[in-house]
Amino acid sequence: MSVRDLIPWGRSNGDQLPALFRDGDRDPFLSLHREVNKLFDDAFRGFDTRSPAFGRLGASGAGWPSVEISDNDKEIKVTAEVPGLSEKDVEVFLSEGVLTLKGEKHSETEDRERQFSERFYGQFERRIPVGLEVEEDKVSARFKNGVLTITLPKTAKAQTQVKRIEVKS
Repeated sequence: MSVRDLIPWGRSNGDQLPALFRDGDRDPFLSLHREVNKLFDDAFRGFDTRSPAFGRLGASGAGWPSVEISDNDKEIKVTAEVPGLSEKDVEVFLSEGVLTLKGEKHSETEDRERQFSERFYGQFERRIPVGLEVEEDKVSARFKNGVLTITLPKTAKAQTQVKRIEVKS
């Protein structure tokens, strides 16, 4: 499809429509949505989507799984939403101060008639820097209802290193 096909001008015949509206869809906005998505997919195909600018390793589903990170005096807690997965589908690694979440989500059905999907399937890997001051032998992970919670206790040295800095006006 060319850009000219998106513009309904120069029609000499009233029944001749741009290619955007000829593909059988009754909803022109859905067709436009698909074409814009395809345009962006084509535009970013040549970029390295594994770079940190894209938020995660892997081409689709940027930033997936979504995470929440909390940090207090005693521990760092990372919570990741991984709906549709079980604990067998997810792997958790801690190496040199980087927490890695890896896994794969499979499609439940092989639906060849599906024309549109915003669901993410495939492998994912998310790396989160947590620092070296973590008691690696006491790290724990829990999985419940599609939510993975990893607790990383801080070392005694890391707990005492926090220094409050006075803010002056």
